[in-house]
Amino acid sequence: MEGESTRQLKVAREIQKDMAEIIRGKGMAAYDGALVTVSGVKVSPDLSVAKVYVSIFPSAKADAVMKNLNENVRTYRGELGAKVAKQLRIVPELVFYLDSSLDYVEHIEELLKK
Repeated sequence: MEGESTRQLKVAREIQKDMAEIIRGKGMAAYDGALVTVSGVKVSPDLSVAKVYVSIFPSAKADAVMKNLNENVRTYRGELGAKVAKQLRIVPELVFYLDSSLDYVEHIEELLKK
């Protein structure tokens, strides 16, 4: 079967919702005033790895925020574990990726202003 299984998609949606809550709960100050949004999650077929895509506004703070997320990945995994303990046997490893589609939108808006 091609694509993601229903289980993968359900788990991905749940992780996206939970990670968004965890990140929002830390407040913008934790991310140097940047707005961090979980734009998507992809889960491996065995549910052991979750790729968490985040968009960061303003994009100038992206490097610092990504560094923060990656340095604290164990903390995030622990907090996620507390939320998904009932649904998942194992808490997936989290891998953060920068979703640059927001940069693209910003770039288009800049071009339109010219």
